Amino acid sequence: MVKPERSDSSEGEVIAKEEARNVTISDQRLLDLGYRPEFRREMSLFGVLGISFCAIGILTGMSSAFQTGLFSGGPLGLFWGWNICSFFMFLIALSLAEICSAYPTMGGLYFWVCKMKPDMPILGFFTGWLYAVAMVFTGSSGNLSVALYIASMAEVGQGRTLTRLEIAAIAWAVNILNGVINTIGTKAIGRMSTFSVWWTLGGTVVLVITLLVKAPVKNSALFVFTDFQNYTGWQSKGFVVLLGFLQAVYTLEGCETAAQVAEEAVRAEILAPLAVVGSIAGSWLIGLVFMLALLFSVQSIASVQATTYAIPIAQLFHDAVGPQLTQVCLIVVTLAQMMATVTNYTASSRLFYALARDNAFPLKKQFMALNRFQAPYVGVWISVLIGCLISCAYIASAFAFNAILSSAAVSVMMSYLQPIIIRVFWPDSLQDFGPFRLGKWSWPVNVASFLFTIFICILFILPTASPVDVFNMNYAIVAVGGLLVIVTINWFWWGRHSFKGPKKSACTKADVGLDGD
Repeated sequence: MVKPERSDSSEGEVIAKEEARNVTISDQRLLDLGYRPEFRREMSLFGVLGISFCAIGILTGMSSAFQTGLFSGGPLGLFWGWNICSFFMFLIALSLAEICSAYPTMGGLYFWVCKMKPDMPILGFFTGWLYAVAMVFTGSSGNLSVALYIASMAEVGQGRTLTRLEIAAIAWAVNILNGVINTIGTKAIGRMSTFSVWWTLGGTVVLVITLLVKAPVKNSALFVFTDFQNYTGWQSKGFVVLLGFLQAVYTLEGCETAAQVAEEAVRAEILAPLAVVGSIAGSWLIGLVFMLALLFSVQSIASVQATTYAIPIAQLFHDAVGPQLTQVCLIVVTLAQMMATVTNYTASSRLFYALARDNAFPLKKQFMALNRFQAPYVGVWISVLIGCLISCAYIASAFAFNAILSSAAVSVMMSYLQPIIIRVFWPDSLQDFGPFRLGKWSWPVNVASFLFTIFICILFILPTASPVDVFNMNYAIVAVGGLLVIVTINWFWWGRHSFKGPKKSACTKADVGLDGD
């Protein structure tokens, strides 16, 4: 007797029940943390991984900051700096992932600090505000980078150099497009981030093959792994190579973005930490392959240093593959950059929501409002508005804009530092571990992450050129200092009266349908 096959409807029912069970588990965990589930859980592992992977933007970060390492240590500094920094950023990702597994909420770094040190709400307040501003600033810098890539394409293809006003106008348009995409909601962001993973993988293959096949001269392994270059003016070779580390760290920031969509993911206590760690591991490998292709195919470092193109790597592409294929390379990177900036505003809007939910942010009702696409649209468009205003700074002064960008990178690392400090000096602060746990390696990993983060924060504010003058001064220290002053004033003026830590939602299991089978 032939056993009848299970019908498609029966299989669909089984899958639906399993998905419902997973959603119930995730929502129960959120309830245990004191929050009512407000978002539909529509993101899979690939979608959550794509968010972090997209936020890191390995092709874009490597392309936009490549000249930093190329002029500060050359190939030697780039290759060894990339691998050293990737290793320590992987340790940071492990540290953050362990906490993320215990507290899978969209507050991310901010919520983790509050939960681990509830007796010091000022730490959570500062972490939340610093990180929120950093996400908006990072998105703004990404949008300007898109405009600069487009300006480079115009110069390569038509020989026309765009003015700062025209570049800023393009950045405004990109900002607004980011707002529209984020307003459509979780499904759109999840699909875009999934596409971003495939675009990055495919784009890397295209770029690597194009560079290695078309470059008229291939550099030797001796050049790629040992050649030292110094266009900084500093005499200390060691310090110059360390300055090249900034390129790697800038490129690899963003792994924690997965936490910002934890309340929109199924089994977030598992998927979010896996995405945090997996995005760094994948970016480390992909970035290494792309970097080696660039180093083997660069024709003249001096030519890249003297370029008139808006993005210096456009000169490297032009010298190696010619004008037509340069356009193809720039299109690949530009679209990847566009998708990366979208996720920055995804993160900032969710963080605004989380801060408002806990009375750490004004206009609570407005920032917690969701449209029919389940998007916190007020936070989205506030991010867009700030991004457009920052783009205006580029018209007046490139130095002012660069200071804002540098302050964003420092602010992200300072935000990483807060939960890691707590895990180092108060190791018992995390008692309710999630499925992702480091065990006996937890404290050593956190100590190594702590020391590296302190080192990078100091390195980010040092002058990158010598002799130092008003034109090459690193104004990041001024921008970060100003930001800290603003947050401090806000704490004493308003925050210390209204913010006492995470505010539990008034809900029960029955409110969200978790009281029965």
